[in-house]
Amino acid sequence: AMLKLRLLTWDVKDTLLRLRQPVGQSYAAEARAQGLQVQPEALGCSFREVYGAQSRRFPNYGQGQGLSSRQWWLDVVKQSFRLSGVQDEAALTKLAEKLYRNYCSSHTWEVLPGAAETLSRCRQLGFRMGVVSNFDSRLEVILSQCDLRHHFEFVLTSEAAGFAKPDGRIFEQALQLGGVRPEQAAHIGDDYSRDYRAARAAGMHSFLLRVAGQGEGPEVPPEHVLPTLSHLLARIEK
Repeated sequence: AMLKLRLLTWDVKDTLLRLRQPVGQSYAAEARAQGLQVQPEALGCSFREVYGAQSRRFPNYGQGQGLSSRQWWLDVVKQSFRLSGVQDEAALTKLAEKLYRNYCSSHTWEVLPGAAETLSRCRQLGFRMGVVSNFDSRLEVILSQCDLRHHFEFVLTSEAAGFAKPDGRIFEQALQLGGVRPEQAAHIGDDYSRDYRAARAAGMHSFLLRVAGQGEGPEVPPEHVLPTLSHLLARIEK
């Protein structure tokens, strides 16, 4: 049975774009540029701990708790460096501001193999396209910098939506933006619960990008699994 799809929605991080280097490495490089020696591994561990705690305490960038996403991130960066032994407040502020800007750029992000070609092909086939991502307001700029923004009719971030995946309300907003019913849409992402299962719970189709060697996750019908983005076209060709 051919899927009667009109809209494709896309996750971004680790689906279309990935970081060129681990967070610990880029944080350490920025510290070095300011004359501070901090171990990348230590910074990476600190970042994961701080990011987790901040996400639990202020979900979705502190939406509704009086934080801006920018402040949310500046706090995460400073706290990560503090945990790694940097105490100089002036240096922390400078690092945080600089890294917040760095993460807007194509020096920090790279397009995954097959992503640009797949997006172009989907548009040629006449699909409407949108982004649904747990991301902050920098995403528009990042997608433009990486030359992907023009593929999409809309970019819906969790910050703008007020809800983060797996909350079904972010998918409902995407369907409204795309002007289609859930069964006419498919979501593509790399996270089982936030992308694959959440989109299906919202009544959409979905495909799980599951790169070889990631280890086995929950059972997913093989026709819903994408070993690479290029496999999508065979699954959805009209």
